Amino acid sequence: MKHNTLIFSGSAGSGKGTVLKLARAMEPRLKLSVSMTTRAPRPGEEHGREYYFVTREEFLATIEEDGFLEHTEYCGNFYGTPKKQFFGMIDEGFVPVLEIETDGAAKVMKKLNDYLSVYLTPPDYGTLEARLRGRGTETEASIQKRLAAAKEEIFCSDWYQNVLINYDGCAEEAARAMVELVREGETQSRVLVRDRKAFLEGFQK
Repeated sequence: MKHNTLIFSGSAGSGKGTVLKLARAMEPRLKLSVSMTTRAPRPGEEHGREYYFVTREEFLATIEEDGFLEHTEYCGNFYGTPKKQFFGMIDEGFVPVLEIETDGAAKVMKKLNDYLSVYLTPPDYGTLEARLRGRGTETEASIQKRLAAAKEEIFCSDWYQNVLINYDGCAEEAARAMVELVREGETQSRVLVRDRKAFLEGFQK
């Protein structure tokens, strides 16, 4: 394996959950790093699977012990990546996958020397909008808010070593490209963005 950590982010509408699931099926050494949070579990969630659910006091104590690779507060709850579990996975021969938003990714990139960073995105603004509207579950105001946030995130993709496009119906192709990057450090896949400037112009609106 070329890298011992995968930092993985993607905008709304990128299909990152599907692509990551496919990539993990192709490469069993990819293992999700489970975050710690102070928010309450949602129905069906399990401690240690989706998150480590802890009290605010436990979370603050972990901060004091310098126990996080990164942590943040969002909507009144804390979220963080525990160092112990993260480095434990590396010691066991796995490649931890940090599925993380752009701000957290930037913090981790400053702390780690050996990592692969991948940003997943729709091909252009029109596709992004079509995917968000296609869900049919949100108000117009909510859609506009998500579009603005996704567009802002996509312009942060320049921080990442690799940007992959998830074209419609091509999630498996994107997953295979990501696995090739982890194993070999490169991919010849058409989903890899080679001209970042031209790519970002597709989101100018």
